[in-house]
Amino acid sequence: MEVKAEHRYAKISAFKVREVTREIQGLPAEQALDIVRLIPKKAARLIGKTLASAIANAENNNNLRAANLVVKQAVAGEGPTMKRMHTRARGAGARINKRSAHIKIILTEAEPVVEKPAKAKGIKKKKPATTAKAAPAKASEETKN
Repeated sequence: MEVKAEHRYAKISAFKVREVTREIQGLPAEQALDIVRLIPKKAARLIGKTLASAIANAENNNNLRAANLVVKQAVAGEGPTMKRMHTRARGAGARINKRSAHIKIILTEAEPVVEKPAKAKGIKKKKPATTAKAAPAKASEETKN
């Protein structure tokens, strides 16, 4: 079952948001939330809120457990750009683009991963040494011919 949450018209560039969304793609939802909390960026705060909303949607609307959720897709698309003007020298003007983004997170239910006990590693066997006499003998036979 897929669960999604979307934050539309976020006042941040989609380019800045994509940096953080790439980090959480494919991770378990709770681990992704922990990672996002540690990233010191505005985009991480916005993604954290959206991710928390998606987890809450899964728990309340679909009766899914947060431990079983995985981030299937985390996408940042471009929203509308507000065009503003900045005055310049000699009566000229420069354009300022105030960009916005649409943040979309899709979670899916996955089987809980049970860690298997690590197998004891055996002692490596040494390879038999090649005979050093065989190689020079062949070389001496080639020189005779």
